[in-house]
Order: sequence, then C-alpha cells, then structure tokens
Amino acid sequence: MDLKLKDKIVLVTGGTGGIGTAIVKGFLAEGAKVAFSSTRQEKIDALLPQLNAEEGQVVGFVANMNSEDDIKKLVEDVKAHFGTIDILVPNAGYEGKALPVQDMTLDIFQQTYQLNVFSVMLIMKYAAPILIEKNSGAIVVVASAAAFEPTAGNSAYVSSKYAVAGLTKCIAMELGPVGIHVNYVCPGPVDTPMMRRIEKDFFGDMSHDVAMATLAGAYAMDKRYAKPEEVASAVLYLASDVSAHTAGMGIHVDSKVAQAN
Repeated sequence: MDLKLKDKIVLVTGGTGGIGTAIVKGFLAEGAKVAFSSTRQEKIDALLPQLNAEEGQVVGFVANMNSEDDIKKLVEDVKAHFGTIDILVPNAGYEGKALPVQDMTLDIFQQTYQLNVFSVMLIMKYAAPILIEKNSGAIVVVASAAAFEPTAGNSAYVSSKYAVAGLTKCIAMELGPVGIHVNYVCPGPVDTPMMRRIEKDFFGDMSHDVAMATLAGAYAMDKRYAKPEEVASAVLYLASDVSAHTAGMGIHVDSKVAQAN
C-alpha cells in the first residue's frame, strides 16, 4: 500500500529514543523529509549516520521539550529549514517514577506532566497554524496503553497518559473541520531503554526475561514486548492520507485481549 508520504515534511520529537528513531526511519523509508528533536547534539550526531538518508532529507535539532521557548523555536526552525510542516509526531515522553500515593511528590507529577502533556499541547499550539494555513496535515501523538489501563503505584505516568489522550481527542475536534486529522498511538510495553528503566523501577534486580514475562504474560500473542518498528508502522498509517477519515482515535499496539475503554 502506498501511504503517499513521499516528500511530506515531518517533525518528530524525541527522535533519538527507541520509538522515536524507529519513527524517523519509517518516514524516511517512505520518502518523507524528516526533522527530529533530541536533548543533546551528540545524540543527533550519533544517529544521523545510521539513517542512510539522502542529502537534505533529514535534519536534527537540539530542543528542551520542557521549555516553551525551545518548543516554539523548534517549530520555527523546522519551518525555516523545510519551508513547512505537513505531519507532527509528538513522541518525546517520560516514564515518571513508580511510587504509592503516600510517597508521591508534586515534583514527580509536575515533571511527568510537563513532558507527557504540556509539551504535547505546546508543540501542537505552535505547529497548528502552519497546518491550518494549508487546510491539511496530520498529528499523531505517541501516548501509551496506560491511557486505558490504570496501574497501582504508577499514578503520575498513567494519569499523564489519560490526560494526553483527552487532549488529543479535543484537538482532533478542533482541527478536523479544517482538514487535519489528529490521532494517537497507544503502545503497550515496547523493547526500548525506557522499558528497561521501568523494569528496574518496578522489579528492582529482577532479570529482564522474568520482568518481560511478568509484564507481557497476559498478552495474546507471543508474550513479548512490541518492537519499536511495530509502533512506528501504526504512526505512519495514522499520519498518512490513507487514514484521513480517522480522527480522535487511539490505536493500541499490543496484544492484550482485555482493554478498558
């Protein structure tokens, strides 16, 4: 299937992380032109040679996604470099800290919401006028299966993902009438460095294999974490014109049969 992404201009936040890198590579393979953000220049410099992109097809920008000024400048820099933005993928996220409510702190909640919710709102705020001017485009937010599944001891992260799902649905209703389809992807556990940190947070010194069996044991398929590329495939579909009549939807990328909707 031709997703009709060739020469589309894509902005991906958190492009040097596990899922982010897979998303960047996926768009490049479809012939899109990609700008991505990262927290440090050395991460960008390490990733660019791995992408095998054509000259002028990809560029990285350092941006602190906890800073409104940096977010605004990122959008401006991408527009200045490529001339426009067709597709926005707010992907940067933070796993927070797993603690029972009696030990939770406001600081942990604020840090988690700052990246998982507020930065998503802000980059949509600054990118939306570019898309509205064109009366076309797509936004795909990388949320989480946690947007549907409460987890004891993980209230900061889970509630932030509930919030970003609600935010995305609202923006879908705002931008849909002007031709911009807005959706979100909800991965379950994904085989990334972030997932290893979550394992450590929940299970301490438990081995990776045992932690994965515990977290993926209720799944219908082969009891494994999702691959970053599988998440990227869902993002590409929702970003494409093929899904232009889909709006405000959350696509699950896992194989857990029972989902709380």
